[in-house]
Amino acid sequence: MRLANKVVIITGAGSGIGRASAILFAKEGAKVVVADINDAGGTETVATIKSSGGEAIFVHTDVSIASETENLIKATKDKFGKIDILFNNAGIPQRPTPIENFDESLWDRIYSVNVKGIFLTAKYTVPLMKEAGGGVIINVASISGIRPRKGSSAYASSKAAAIHLTKALALELASESIRVNAINPVAVDTPMASQLIPEGVDVREAKKALIETIPLGRVATPEDIAYAALYLASDESAMLTGTCINVDGGRGI
Repeated sequence: MRLANKVVIITGAGSGIGRASAILFAKEGAKVVVADINDAGGTETVATIKSSGGEAIFVHTDVSIASETENLIKATKDKFGKIDILFNNAGIPQRPTPIENFDESLWDRIYSVNVKGIFLTAKYTVPLMKEAGGGVIINVASISGIRPRKGSSAYASSKAAAIHLTKALALELASESIRVNAINPVAVDTPMASQLIPEGVDVREAKKALIETIPLGRVATPEDIAYAALYLASDESAMLTGTCINVDGGRGI
C-alpha cells in the first residue's frame, strides 16, 4: 500500500474530488480525516471508507474560520497522534459574472475558502510536520489559475493565488522536508460543476461548449484528480515540490 500508516486530512471530502480522494487514500492504507461543512456528506464518506475496512473520522470544518481549522488539526492529533499529509481540496466556484455585477460578499467568501483556507490549514499543520521531520501538503488550484475563462475574475484570481502560495510554501518549507505541490484540474464532473454555468444557459449546451475547449474531449472525473493527489502524497513523488500538475485534458496547452 502506498500510504500505509499515513495520517491524511482531506478538506472538502464530503463529496466530489474530496470524497473520491478519501476513499482512494483509505484503500492505500491511510487513516483519513474527512473535513467538510457538509455534515451529512462527510459522515457518508466516512461510512463508505469504514464499510471497506478503512479507518476514518469526520470533523466539521469551515476552513475559512481559524478556530474551526485549529480544532481540525487538534482533533486529528488527538485521534491519530500525527499528520503526514494535508490535502487542501475545499473550494468555492463561481458562475461567469461581469465584474460590475459581482457581489462583494461572494468575492470575499471565494477568497476566504480558496486562499485563506490554505493559509490557515498550513499555519496549524506545519508545526506538527516540523516536529515529525517532514510531511506533504497538496493544494487544489485550477487550470483557470493559469488560463482564466471569461467572467471568472474571483475564482480564477483566487486559484492563481493558490498556485503562488503553493510555490511560496514549497520554498519556505523545503529545508524542513515538507513538500508542497498543487493540482490544476479542468472542470470536474461533480455537483459543483453546475455552479460554473451562467444563469439561464442550457446545461447540455454549456457542457458541450466546455468540452470543445478540452483537447482530450471530456471533463475530468473526481478519480482523475484523486489519482494525481495520490501520486503527490506518496513517496513516488519524493523529488517534487513547488510543482503544479495540470490534470486538464490538455486545456492548459
